[in-house]
Amino acid sequence: MTFSLVGRCARTGMLGAAVTTSSIAVGSRCQHAQAGVGAALTQHRTDPRLGPLALDLLARGFTASEALKAIVAATPHRDWRQLAVIDAAGRTAVYSGAHVRDERGEAEGRDCAAIANIVRSEAIPRAMVQSFERAPDRPLAQRLVEALAAGEAAGGERMPVMSAALIVVDKESFPYVDLRVDDHLTPIAELSRLWSIYQTEADAYVTRAVDPEQASPPPNMAR
Repeated sequence: MTFSLVGRCARTGMLGAAVTTSSIAVGSRCQHAQAGVGAALTQHRTDPRLGPLALDLLARGFTASEALKAIVAATPHRDWRQLAVIDAAGRTAVYSGAHVRDERGEAEGRDCAAIANIVRSEAIPRAMVQSFERAPDRPLAQRLVEALAAGEAAGGERMPVMSAALIVVDKESFPYVDLRVDDHLTPIAELSRLWSIYQTEADAYVTRAVDPEQASPPPNMAR
């Protein structure tokens, strides 16, 4: 009942993930990212502990494949889990346990990987990867959201999705983008709308954090 994607921008080195599902608050459970390290997705009988574990292994120098193999080997309920990992070099790894319900699918592409479970077509991950690869010069956040839309267009879930989330990290310890939509009739479209608004302010929010003397005041605030 979830489809998602991890991705990397080869031009900027940004890393991120996007996810949607038919239950509430998917962004609080499934997507994880750390600047200069990687991004991870954990879903289907979701164990939110596995995302930070993947990032910790990547930070120690594991590749995406090595990190995922270590997690699967150490996880007692591995058969219920579906995972995707990308490292800072753009290498990816995916895993679907034996008990992950159909239709399910996995796909890996250039600087991206997609996974899906309890969806209408096992082709959904490939549609997401193809969308992501189509426009490498666009902002990473936009490519991730567009990949979710491609997954929906390829069949989507058996139930209507109601939540969606996007996270992108750049150079700082905090996310460059962290947007979430919960309990919405069209969460992917709403996530796209929020990104279009946030995009104009994203760099300014970073400047306010790391170099406040150089930051411009918000448009509705006097200097």
